[in-house]
Parts: sequence; C-alpha cells; structure tokens
Amino acid sequence: MTRFTKVGATLALAVAAAFAPIGIAGTNEAKQWVDKEFQPSTLTKAQQLKEMEWFVNAAKPFKGLEINVLSETIPTHTYESTVLTKAFFEITGIKVNHQLLGEGERRPHLVEPRHVPSLCQTAN
Repeated sequence: MTRFTKVGATLALAVAAAFAPIGIAGTNEAKQWVDKEFQPSTLTKAQQLKEMEWFVNAAKPFKGLEINVLSETIPTHTYESTVLTKAFFEITGIKVNHQLLGEGERRPHLVEPRHVPSLCQTAN
C-alpha cells in the first residue's frame, strides 16, 4: 500500500466516523433494555417491544439532539438520571443531560418563562 493510499484510507475512515450516526438507537437495543431492566412489567415482552419500536421510529428525526433536564434529588429522579437516560439514549439516539439538585438549589437554575401570546385571545 502506498503512502498516498494509506493517507486516503485514514481520511476516509475519519470522515466516516465523523458522520456516523450518533447513539445506537434501535430495536435491538430496546430489546436488551426490555430483557435486562424493564422487568417485571404489566405488559408482555411482545407489547413492550411494540412500544419500543414506536419510540425508535418516533425519535428518528430527533436523533443526535440533547435534552437538558433539572430535577430535585429524590430516589426516582436518581434512577431516571443514572439508568433511564442511558436507556433513552441507546433506544432513541437522543442524549438527556439530567442534573439533580436539592429543592433550594434548583430555583436559580430555572429559566424564566417567556410570554407566549395565547391563541385564545380575541382581536379588539
């Protein structure tokens, strides 16, 4: 292999890696989560996989995006931030940055609501 060919192959590999899909996002990953984490459930595994397939398909246009979440530090939110955010990323390709803070610590981090005109307002 010539030096030019090696450089070309390396460049092609780098470009392919740069444009590779972000996250894994697929039904195989969903099946792994259904099998290892989402049990027991009131749904059968077949019903769970059908729902997971919907999530995978619904998330396709948003794959690669990031969502920022701020929650109070309670056991449920700790589970969400450590386990469910990983599952959500692997299933949908959407990254969730889940920050946990105590009740008094959250207030300064909250975004002020923006005024959005109501669709129900009547014209004068």
